[in-house]
Amino acid sequence: MILCVIFLRVITQSATKPTVAKAMMGDKCTKYHKELLLMAIVDFNLKLISFNPIPFTSMKIRNILYVFLCAIILLRGIPVLSQPVLTPDTLSVIGVGDIMLGTDYPRDAYLPPNRDCSQLMESVHAVLQEADVTFGNLEGVFAGNKGRAKICRDTMNCYVFRMPAEFVNCLVDAGFDMVSLANNHSVDFGLEGRKNTMKVLDDANIAHAGSLEFPTAVVEKDSVRYGLCAFAPNRGACNLIDTEGAKQIVQELSKRCDVVIVSFHGGAEGKDHQHVTRESETFLGYDRGNVYKFAHEMIDAGADVIFGHGPHVTRAVEIYKNRFISYSLGNFCTYARFNLKGPNGIAPIIKIYIDTEGKFLFGEVVSVYQAGKGITKIDPEHRALKKLQELTSSDFPEVPVHISDEGRIVYQEL
Repeated sequence: MILCVIFLRVITQSATKPTVAKAMMGDKCTKYHKELLLMAIVDFNLKLISFNPIPFTSMKIRNILYVFLCAIILLRGIPVLSQPVLTPDTLSVIGVGDIMLGTDYPRDAYLPPNRDCSQLMESVHAVLQEADVTFGNLEGVFAGNKGRAKICRDTMNCYVFRMPAEFVNCLVDAGFDMVSLANNHSVDFGLEGRKNTMKVLDDANIAHAGSLEFPTAVVEKDSVRYGLCAFAPNRGACNLIDTEGAKQIVQELSKRCDVVIVSFHGGAEGKDHQHVTRESETFLGYDRGNVYKFAHEMIDAGADVIFGHGPHVTRAVEIYKNRFISYSLGNFCTYARFNLKGPNGIAPIIKIYIDTEGKFLFGEVVSVYQAGKGITKIDPEHRALKKLQELTSSDFPEVPVHISDEGRIVYQEL
């Protein structure tokens, strides 16, 4: 009996430690569950003493059996996180954050050695290619000799990115199917530069969305139609601040597609803005939107998956109406011109599994970091995963999302 009580105390009081007990229970074990478990253990032991069906040969064996039986009772008494089962109808979508493979503007020194981008994402190709659809945010243009560079009045906070057109092959080799052009760098070389970017992507068979010319895109894989739309509070992009207009785009896209993916570029930037505030955010005097409100309204309008970016750091994930939201996927592969210190240098690759209706089943997280000037590598320290655990627990304590130390994201619907 004493061992049972000790076992219960270890289980129910270890919510702040990454233990097996926490993995069994998640972070939502209530006082009611604890009291129920204690009553069950006491009741079981009274029955065991009364009937004494097992002639124990030693106290040691009896204690072991007590602990084993208590564990069974705990597992039966707690709402354990369900283990998802893959079926032929299960779909998979991968999302990553900002991508800028090096710029030849203002000079070639900001390009990878020998103008070779193949090494930048090579170590994560196998991960990126293991999904039905893989998405990223293209933070720059393939302008070629088209357009003129924008003028930066504040050179400390304004950058211009122009990737060589042949660098699109590195996106193809990595396995990207779709990208967002809704961000503050899609018009770094004006309208002509953006048009050339879209042509380069079209020729490479990579879908793009978020521009005023092409607000949406559709990719069909194995008879499933995946729709993408993207929004940002920036010139030339579908407007993040105009939520009514954004909802109309999502609603129309949902009529044509089985799964609707929404990308947004919003929220304040940097290490001091890692939390989802649930309020409107400003940065450098610009309105960067209320991304919490925006994400929820897009799901209400018909979105199935939300991938956020813009803060250049990892932010929390949430499940709303059985739909997945990532509030920021951070800097994924951003060569030479980005701050990669601290939280800016780590990011998650998030793979989610959904059904054919877009309902979230479960997810997986692979942590990466950028070595040197921006070479993406698997992170053996799992820093992005730990950051996701911390921020999701802090920012959405009321949402029953559990992220395990192994990187599994599970939602226990209440």
